[in-house]
Amino acid sequence: MTATKTREWRTVAFLDNEDDPAAIANPVHAGEFARALGFAGPLVGGVTVWGWAVPAILETLGEAWLDHGWARFRFRQPVYPGDALRIALSPAADGAHALRMANGDGVDCVVGEAGLGANAALAGFRAPARMDPAPAPDPRPPLRRDPALAGRDWTPMAVDAAPETLRAYVRASHRTDDPRFAGERPRLHPAWLAARAEALMRHNFAIASSIHTRSEIGFTGPAIAGGAVAVGGRCASVYERKGRPVVEFDCLVRGPDGRDLARIRHTTIFDAAAGAR
Repeated sequence: MTATKTREWRTVAFLDNEDDPAAIANPVHAGEFARALGFAGPLVGGVTVWGWAVPAILETLGEAWLDHGWARFRFRQPVYPGDALRIALSPAADGAHALRMANGDGVDCVVGEAGLGANAALAGFRAPARMDPAPAPDPRPPLRRDPALAGRDWTPMAVDAAPETLRAYVRASHRTDDPRFAGERPRLHPAWLAARAEALMRHNFAIASSIHTRSEIGFTGPAIAGGAVAVGGRCASVYERKGRPVVEFDCLVRGPDGRDLARIRHTTIFDAAAGAR
């Protein structure tokens, strides 16, 4: 099932608990910290915003996308609570569809693509050699701009993927009761899978604040809730861009039965305050 012309959907951005310190792991999602960095208010999480496009992608590409599809997306402008977002999908080359998520002023906040099959941009994906979950380092070291980190595996982690956990996630982050993700045997939501990368970074390093900038994702099989998933990663590069430290790493999500569920190339600014100093 594919669309032959541009189609549009609309949604309104939201962010719960934006000023509740106990509920915030990353302070860019809190008003005071975000405004101190020059933003207009708290930033809605990147994968959450992209995840609001998932119903549109499924309506366009069908449920096969969940098992053997791909997506790439990057963030051009922040999304704030209350922003009226216009989601547009347009046919592109090779059966893919271009994605745009624009705010009420017509400014593109998220741009990307989605399609069926393999993600060509992940041809150089380097799977970690270690996938047996282990406790986080104690203490967790700070992540530094050290080129020697490239090529190193990170400590894998286990993440609860029980049905009740996933149902709670989609109801809170996506405000949906879609039976595919909130039913008796829910799937792991694509945005939940994408978010495992940032969680893995924090499992390994003490991160004061971060801003996700882009992702490449490939879904490699049916991802059904149940048990715990293993998440491992390998650092690709650490560098500075416009005065801010950036890390790019490959992240693998593996199901409890040993099947690979998703491959992710994740890029994030790992010290959001660096450019403001």
